[in-house]
Formats: sequence, C-alpha cells, structure tokens
Amino acid sequence: MAQPEQLPQAAKPDRSPAQLHKQATFRFQHKLNDFLPERQKHQAIGLVFNGHQSVKHLIESLGVPHTEVQDILVNQSSVDFSYLVQDGDVVVVYPQDRQQLTALQADERGFLLDNHLGRLAFYLRMLGFDCLYRNDYQDEELAQLASQQGRVLLTRDVRLLMRNVIQYGYWVRSKIPRQQLIEVVDRFSLSKKISPFQRCIRCNGILQQVSKQEVLESLEPLTKKYYHEFRRCPDCKQVYWKGSHHQRMLRFINQTIQASNA
Repeated sequence: MAQPEQLPQAAKPDRSPAQLHKQATFRFQHKLNDFLPERQKHQAIGLVFNGHQSVKHLIESLGVPHTEVQDILVNQSSVDFSYLVQDGDVVVVYPQDRQQLTALQADERGFLLDNHLGRLAFYLRMLGFDCLYRNDYQDEELAQLASQQGRVLLTRDVRLLMRNVIQYGYWVRSKIPRQQLIEVVDRFSLSKKISPFQRCIRCNGILQQVSKQEVLESLEPLTKKYYHEFRRCPDCKQVYWKGSHHQRMLRFINQTIQASNA
C-alpha cells in the first residue's frame, strides 16, 4: 500500500522572548478613572502587549496622561515611569492629590493655557494668577513653553499632556468656564492665594498704580468726572479703574472661593 505523501512542515518562527505576547493587569484609582471609557472605569483591565514596554507607555495607551499620575505600584512595589512591564504584572496607578499638586506651587510656576481656555485665562488673571494664553498656540509651541518655563499646562486635550517634555499639566474636566475656574482653584488649592485685580486680563502684565493725570487723555468724560484711582498695564497700556463692574467681579470672586472650598 502506498504511503501518504508527507507534506513539508512550515518552519517555526524564531521568536525571541521580546516578541512573545505578554499580559499585565492595570487598575486606576480615584480621579484617573475620568480618562477611561465607561466599561473600564473602576475595573481591572487586562492589557496584552508585545516586546519591552515601559509602564508609562502602557498607562498612556489606556488613555491616562503621565502628568496626572503620582504613584505606580507593580506587584505591590513602587516603580517609576521607566519600569519595563513583565508578563503577569499587576499594576496599580494612583493620581496626584491636592496636597501633592499644591507642592508644585502652581501659582508660583504660573499657568499655560491652550487655545480653548481663553475665558478661563481671563478669570485666572482677574484673580491675580500668572497665565500665558494666546488663541493661536500650536501644540508644539505649548509643549516647548511648558517645558522651558516649568509652567503648569492646563488643557482640554488629553493627548497633549502625553508629550514627554511636559512635566506639569492638568486636564480640565469641565467645558463650562466658570466651573473650570472653580475646578482649577480647588485642584491647586488657590483660594488663599487669590489677589484680585493685580494683572492685566488682556495680556497678563502686572498692573501699576498711575495718577489720573497720566491717563487723562484715554478716559471717557464720565470716567474723568467720577473716578480718581487708576492702574495701567505697562505692556499693553490698558487702563483700569473701579467702575460699576467692580462689585460684580468681587461677588464673582467670593462665589468662586466659596464653591472651591465646599
């Protein structure tokens, strides 16, 4: 009886350990769940990956930017972002809390805001905080400024916060400017550091006291008649005084402080 023809077997690929599939389990704590899709919130997430992958890369592949992370435990031991995740690892990721964010001294570092946060920049300047903002910043420029000047980047763009050069950043959750202000004041514990009407809300310059005579030519007739104390921005020359809007702004500031402390 004829023997069946023996078909040649395909050669097995030479797979080094770095090429084999690996799996690790990730758990994100507290506010970090804001970045996850609903089906993954507060759940153990099994992640399959290949090769040598840093824990930073895998955390961000799940949607959580490194700027929001404070501590990482792998198999109950603390690691940094450079740790290479191993097959079977259990990774628990913790967010920065208010105490740790305050230690950044965000008010002293100053803020940098992306193109979508113009009204928030207006509000923060009104409260006396150093805020760089333009409505034509490109992502690359924002990343470079945040890195070079050590500013805290405030943005609605999660992907922007994942750039390696950005050390300090915060994803603003709310889409409503007034709620954004309350959120930032609360997050960075700024309520006791508010010093209103010290900065130009147009360009961020520090206002200087000037005499009425120095700004007389730029004043409207009723302003000349009823107001006598003025400040001027040395950079853009905008003039400020305590007009009818002043009390409304003070009420707004007090309401912001109360809401952030609630």
